[in-house]
Amino acid sequence: MAGNPTLFQAFEWNVPADEHHWQRLRNILPQLKAIGIDNLWLPPACKGNNFKGNGYDIYDLYDLGEFHQKGSRNTKWGSKEDLIALAAEARALAIGLYFDAVLNHRCGGDATQRVKVVQVDDRDRRRNITKPYDIEAWLAFFFPGRQGKYSAFRYNWSHFNASDYDNATGKKAIFKIVADGKDWQKDVDKASHGNYDYLLLNNLDYSNGNLREEVKRWGQWVVQELGLSGFRLDAVKHFSQGFVNEWVNAVNAGSQKDLFYVGEHWTDNTKSLVRWLASAPPNFHLFDAPLLYNLARTSWAKDPDLRQIFQGTLVEARPNNAITLVMNHDTQRGQTMETLVKPTFMALAYALVLLRRDGYPCIFYGDLYGLCDPHPSPPTCWGKLPDLVLARRLYAYGTQTDYFESKNCIGWVRSGASEGSKQSGLAIVMSWQQKHPPSGKGVAAMDRIRQAFQKSNQAEPPSRDMKTSNATISQQPKPPSPRIRMRVGHEHAGQTWRDLLGWEWADVIIDSEGFGVFPCQPNSLAVFTATDAEGREKFPVNFSHNIYEKA
Repeated sequence: MAGNPTLFQAFEWNVPADEHHWQRLRNILPQLKAIGIDNLWLPPACKGNNFKGNGYDIYDLYDLGEFHQKGSRNTKWGSKEDLIALAAEARALAIGLYFDAVLNHRCGGDATQRVKVVQVDDRDRRRNITKPYDIEAWLAFFFPGRQGKYSAFRYNWSHFNASDYDNATGKKAIFKIVADGKDWQKDVDKASHGNYDYLLLNNLDYSNGNLREEVKRWGQWVVQELGLSGFRLDAVKHFSQGFVNEWVNAVNAGSQKDLFYVGEHWTDNTKSLVRWLASAPPNFHLFDAPLLYNLARTSWAKDPDLRQIFQGTLVEARPNNAITLVMNHDTQRGQTMETLVKPTFMALAYALVLLRRDGYPCIFYGDLYGLCDPHPSPPTCWGKLPDLVLARRLYAYGTQTDYFESKNCIGWVRSGASEGSKQSGLAIVMSWQQKHPPSGKGVAAMDRIRQAFQKSNQAEPPSRDMKTSNATISQQPKPPSPRIRMRVGHEHAGQTWRDLLGWEWADVIIDSEGFGVFPCQPNSLAVFTATDAEGREKFPVNFSHNIYEKA
C-alpha cells in the first residue's frame, strides 16, 4: 500500500444505539480524508440477536438493516440504505471500507432442535464431564423476515458443533454436539482451554461442506453489495484456519479484487501470531496485541524503558503483516480485555504507531472523537491525534534512523522521499519518566482530563503560540529539557525545524553536517520538520471532534 496508509476503526463499544451511525460516518468522511485516513473498519453490519447491540451476537449475515427481524428493521448503526450511501460516498472519496465479519458463531435461532451433546470442562474443552444426552438448543435458523431473499440457506444443528444453552432445563454450559460423530475443529488455537474452537453462543462447524459454501457465497455477495476493500475477521483463532484460507481465496476469486484481510487473534504471545501467519495467505494481517500491551505497561511503569517498546511485538517479527494500534473496542475502559494506556502517554503511543516505518497503523474512534457513557472521556492526545495522522501522511517517509540511546528519551529520523512534502522528512523526540505513578488503571487520571476538557475548549497543553508572563517564567527554575542530537541530512543544512504539535518552544537550526539538537518537554514529545516544508501551513490541524452534533 502506497502513501503511508492509515486505518480508522469507525466505532467504539458505547456508540449511541440511535440508528444514525452510518450517517455520522458519512458526514465525517471528508475531514478523515483530509488528514490522511485511507480505510475505515466498519462495525459488524449484520443483524444481531439484540438490535441495539454491536452485532457480535450475529443472527443473519444477509440482513444489513433491510428486514424486520429481531424487533427492528435497522441495526444499531442504521438502515441498509444509509450503509449503501456511506459506501458510495467513501468510494467517491477513494476511502476503502473493511467489513467486520463475524464468522465464528450464530445467535438467536428461530426454533429449538433436540440434539445429543456432552457437557465439557470450561478449562479443558477436551474433557467431557457428562455422558451423552439430549438437550433442546436454539439451532434452527429460518430468517422468516428475509423470506429467502439473497439466500435460501437455513441453518440446523448439523451446521454447529456446540451451544451454550439447554432450553428444556434453562441450564447454561458448554454443550459439545456429539451427534454424527461431531468434534472440535483441530486447526484452532490450543494454547488455552485445551482446544479453543468454542468461544461463545452457537459455535459453527466448518467441517460441514454446505456451511463452508454458504459462507463463501456470502463473502462474495457482500463485497459486491457494498463495494468493499477488505475485511476484519472476528475471533480467527476460534474457528478453522483451513476454512479462513479457503474463504479468503474464494472471496478474492469471486470479487476479482485483491482484498485486504486482518484477523483478530488476540494474544500477548507473538510466537502464536507468527505461527498462525505461517499458514495464512501471505497478504493476511493480524493486530499487534503484544505492542498494545507494551505501550500500556510502559505508560504505567515506575521505571519505564522506551527502548523496549517494540521488543517481542508482531511489528518487530513480521512488519508486513502487523496492524499496529493503541486501543480498540475490546480494550477500552469497561470492556472484558480493558488495557488502558495512561492518558498523558497517549500522544507518545500514537507517535510510535503512526510515525514509524513498519506496520499499518489503526487509530481508534474513541481516541479521535471521545468515548460515550458509561465511561465518557474526551479525545486523547490533547486533541492532536489528527496532527499526528497528517504528519504521517505528509512527512513520515524514507529510511529510519533510530536514536534509542536512553531509556527515558528516544528519537528517530525519517529521511524523506523524493517528491513533494515527502522530501522534508521528520525528526521525532520523546521523553517519559515517572517516579511515582498513580495506582490503578488510570481511571482517576482519565476523570481529571475529562473534567479539564469540559471546563475548557482548549484541547492541548500550553504551546509556543500561547502568551505567558515573562516575570512568571523567570521566577521558576527550568530543569534541562530532554534532547537528542540527530542527523537529518546535509541537504537540510541551514534550515529551521519546528515542532508540528506546538508543544516544544525551541526551534532547531540544522548545522552544516546535517545535525540538529532536538528537544522536547519532559514526559512529552515533539515532531519536527522544516518550517518551509510543503504542507506546513496545515498545522495546527483544524479538526472538529464533535461528531454527535452532525448526525
